[in-house]
Amino acid sequence: MKTETSSPAKNVEEYIYSQPEAIRILLEKLRSAIKAAAPKAEEVISYQIPSYKYNGALVHFAAFEKHCSFIVVNKNILKIFEKELRSYKTSGTTIHFTPENPIPAALVQKIVKIRIKENEKRVATKTSPKGKQQTKSSIKSK
Repeated sequence: MKTETSSPAKNVEEYIYSQPEAIRILLEKLRSAIKAAAPKAEEVISYQIPSYKYNGALVHFAAFEKHCSFIVVNKNILKIFEKELRSYKTSGTTIHFTPENPIPAALVQKIVKIRIKENEKRVATKTSPKGKQQTKSSIKSK
């Protein structure tokens, strides 16, 4: 929970360690689950929050006064995991959670792995200006 006068974090570790202890522990667990599922993802600060990139935006997280957010980028993820997410408030592409109701690491990893596959598929299959789908290999052979 950044204050109005604090400067933006330079990296994810700084962001996490600027939080109160209960939130810091929660975010460290979330970070570990993300990194375990996406070891090749780039960890950055984007829009002043921790973000993970792998062939584009993968997932993000943020801390607020009364909750934390896990942003999954694609709203279809919330539909896929609707049953598992019943005990969480969701909105758009965001799952809200608290120290009292954390997202299980196994669920975080499932979500991240699906997001990796979505990004890989998107990058592998691009639409040409004429509306024809092209794969990376067909683009390289031109």
